[in-house]
Amino acid sequence: MLKENFNELQIFLVVAREKSFTKAAAKLGVSQSALSHAVKALEQRLNTRLLTRTTRSVAPTEVGEKLIACLEPRLAELEHELGILLQPNGTASGNIRLSAGEHAARCLLWPKLKPFLREYPEINIELVVDNGFVDIVEGRFDAGIRLGESVDKDMIAVKIGPDMRMVVVGAPSYFAEHGIPQTPHELQQHRCINMRLPTAGGLYHWEFEKDGKPLRVKVEGQLTFNLLAERIDAASSGFGIACVPEDMIQNEVKSGELIQILDEWCPTFPGYYLYYPSRRQHPPAFALLIDALRH
Repeated sequence: MLKENFNELQIFLVVAREKSFTKAAAKLGVSQSALSHAVKALEQRLNTRLLTRTTRSVAPTEVGEKLIACLEPRLAELEHELGILLQPNGTASGNIRLSAGEHAARCLLWPKLKPFLREYPEINIELVVDNGFVDIVEGRFDAGIRLGESVDKDMIAVKIGPDMRMVVVGAPSYFAEHGIPQTPHELQQHRCINMRLPTAGGLYHWEFEKDGKPLRVKVEGQLTFNLLAERIDAASSGFGIACVPEDMIQNEVKSGELIQILDEWCPTFPGYYLYYPSRRQHPPAFALLIDALRH
C-alpha cells in the first residue's frame, strides 16, 4: 500500500509541475492512460479532486496546491539524504543547472567554474546565458545569478562577487572631435551607444548619482545593442560613448584605447548573487558549488 501511494504521489507531482499529462508521460516514460489512472486512483483514495483538467491544460486545485506544498520539501529532503548515502566512493557528483546573464557568466561565473570543474570531474554543469529575468523555478534551474538589487525577497541569496560600477567611456578619437562632457546632462548632446533592455524591450536610461541624489539620463545615438561586447567594441572604434561595467574595460582604459569620464557621477552598487528557492533542498554537489562561488 505504501509503495502504491508513493508512486501515485510522485506521478501527481510530475503532472502538476508539467501542467500536462502528455509532457509528464514523456518525462516519466509511461503512457498517458497509466498516468491518468494513477491520478484518479489517488483522488479516489483521498476522496477529493487534486487536478482540474481541460482540453488544453491541467492545473492543481486548491487542495492539490496544498498537497504539493506538503510533498515537495519532504521529497526534496529525501532526495538530498539519498544523494549523501549513495555518493559513489565519497566523490561528489550530480547535475547542476544555472541561469546567468552575459556579463556575470563571462566575467565572474566561468572563471570560478573552471577550477571547480577540474576539482570535481563527476559534477556536471549546464550554464544557460540569458540577459532576461528568468524564472528559475519555471525554467527548472537549480539556481540563478543576478544583481543583488534584482533578487526576489523570497529567495536565498549568496553574494558571489564584489560591488560593481557602471562607468562611461569613449575613444580618444571621439573625444578629440566632439569634446568631453562634464556632466551627465551633456551626454544628450553626444552620440551614445544605447543598450536594449531584455525584459520590456525599452532602452536603458543611464544611471548616475552625486551627493546622494540619483539621476537617470536618456541618451541617443547611431547604435543600439543588446550585447555588452559589441557596445565596448563600438566605443573603442569611435562610434560614441558607452556605459559599461567597469571590470570589462580596465585593460582598454589602462592602454589608452578608452578614456573613462564622469567618474564622480558613477556610484557603486551590490554585485552579483547566486539565488535559489528557500524551500528547496539541494544535493551535496550544489553545496560545494555555493562554497566555490561565495565571495
